[in-house]
Amino acid sequence: MQTLTLLYPRDFPIGRYVEALQRESIDPRPMVNLDTLESDRSSLRVVLIDPEITGTRSSVAVDSRTAIVGVGLSEQPLWLKDDSFYLEVPTNPSTPALLKTIKHAYQYLFQKVRAEQLERQLNERTSELRKVNEVGTALATIRDHQVLLTMILAKARELSRSDAGSLYLLDNIEGQGPVLRWKLAQSDSIDVGTFEEKVLPITRRSLAGYVAMTGETLVIDDAYNLPASAEYSIARSFDEANSYLTRSLLVFPMTNHEGDLIGVLQLINRKRLGAPRKLTAATVPQEVIEFDQETVDLMRSLAGQAAVSVENNLLYESIERLFEGFVTAAVTAIEQRDPTTSGHSFRVADLTVELARVLDKVDQGPYREVRFDSEQIREIRYASLLHDFGKVGVREQVLVKEKKLYPMQLETIRGRFEFTMKSVENDANKRKLDYLLKHGRDGYEEFAARVDEEFRQEYARLQKEFSFVTQSNEPTVLPEGEFQHLQDLASRLYTNIHGEQKLLLEPEEARILSIRKGNLDDGERGEIESHVTHTFHFLQKIPWTKDLNSVAAIAYAHHEKLNGRGYPRKLSAADIPVQSRMMTVSDIYDALTASDRPYKRAVPTDRALDILKMEVKDGLLDRELVDVFIDAKVFTRAGVLRV
Repeated sequence: MQTLTLLYPRDFPIGRYVEALQRESIDPRPMVNLDTLESDRSSLRVVLIDPEITGTRSSVAVDSRTAIVGVGLSEQPLWLKDDSFYLEVPTNPSTPALLKTIKHAYQYLFQKVRAEQLERQLNERTSELRKVNEVGTALATIRDHQVLLTMILAKARELSRSDAGSLYLLDNIEGQGPVLRWKLAQSDSIDVGTFEEKVLPITRRSLAGYVAMTGETLVIDDAYNLPASAEYSIARSFDEANSYLTRSLLVFPMTNHEGDLIGVLQLINRKRLGAPRKLTAATVPQEVIEFDQETVDLMRSLAGQAAVSVENNLLYESIERLFEGFVTAAVTAIEQRDPTTSGHSFRVADLTVELARVLDKVDQGPYREVRFDSEQIREIRYASLLHDFGKVGVREQVLVKEKKLYPMQLETIRGRFEFTMKSVENDANKRKLDYLLKHGRDGYEEFAARVDEEFRQEYARLQKEFSFVTQSNEPTVLPEGEFQHLQDLASRLYTNIHGEQKLLLEPEEARILSIRKGNLDDGERGEIESHVTHTFHFLQKIPWTKDLNSVAAIAYAHHEKLNGRGYPRKLSAADIPVQSRMMTVSDIYDALTASDRPYKRAVPTDRALDILKMEVKDGLLDRELVDVFIDAKVFTRAGVLRV
């Protein structure tokens, strides 16, 4: 109850009113000087002003807890402030008249102060609710699960002025059923160190377990004096080990809009306003207060928002895992069409992501202002993983082609040569048989030796020519002089089983064998290069989220070169995104060092880096990115070093 104080001039005849004032619980006190009247926020007070006694005309400064009663005044004195509460009684007022006026003034003050208190409480609640809404908005934007949980607990502690707290999430372990997973602990007073998750059974013996089972909110004023009927208990070993004292507790469930339990929040030791940041067992009794109903209601509101945010975040994570699984399965399926490049996309993704992380820390050069957040890194990773996705649209025989000729083509040529060799052998035997039938044994030995020698020479020549064909079939650089020999073979005839004259090497076969470099002709190379366009069209059909909407564009440009000689669009340097430029460096490095390509040998790391530098000199690759790739040894940091 508020103290009611009456201040009066020392010479005011208060004596005849004292007994009546005291009966009304009014404490009359003489004031020293009206001009030096100080503010008093601890009580309500009325000041009697009698000009005949005070003799002052100076301004009177009053606060919201002070009212003025003028004695014998016909109008409000000019020296009173406009916002002063003023009542008037006649000169030498009767006791009832003075009491009535004073009580009226007190009633006004009481209502005014109460209104101010309510307004202040309303402002505080409004501020708290605004903070809760701000927290809810912030929680809705966080995708990192651990960051989300950390913010939930930190904001709950901040809004409730709790010294410490813990957060538990409901989990389901196969074969064990529902459990609580202790995800996080925070404290201002105790260093929790590196927190390790723990799994707790859901029972009524622990506070969190009890709340999880019952859905009730526990408000505990004194943790060491629990009701005798309480099924739960509090372990004091932690307090003893850390010289701490757990006093007030608030433990409440986090439930979603359907009432399903998501987790449990536990807040420990609510601090009074102005309490020091750190508490000890000795200071807890003075600095810790109970969790009042307003705080409980506020925390329930926060818990509801937190539960929805956690549930959405877990759903988002499950969708991410689902999509991650889809991407991994898709990349694996594509690479299984070409087992010789298995693992290439994953290695390129590792290299490109690591290069992006290194570039993010560069503080000089043209890329000093380039920064990648976690979402952009994820975008780069997906683009790198899926950069060859369009190979699904390339014919498999072209995709897995190892030599210049397809295996069936080489086997057809082999069959012609073997048939021709057998024909040469048959002709030699026929000539020897005809000689015997016509001339007998006379001179046969000499004739047979000559025929056998001619046969051996022709057979050796055919073997050498077929060996030349198989050598030309290798995807290596073909010397200039070999083209003519292939053309000569393409004009050589043999007689088939039907007696028809046919070419030993078809012109188309000679053309393919004459490929100057590599194993693909222009048509096949174009088909292989088309995988980039296929990739772009496929990736465009995926409804990417806003933070991943550049995946298709990044992958589309990974075969473009700075001098415009890349494919498929022959972009100039200004049109190639930096993410694509990074992927190009990683793609070339991995292709050079890969040991699983049957059509070429893997080159050592040093040689691969030299080739990257040569491509920079030729205007194909970004000098700064290659320098960062080499100087930071990205190829070792990404875990894909080959020697």
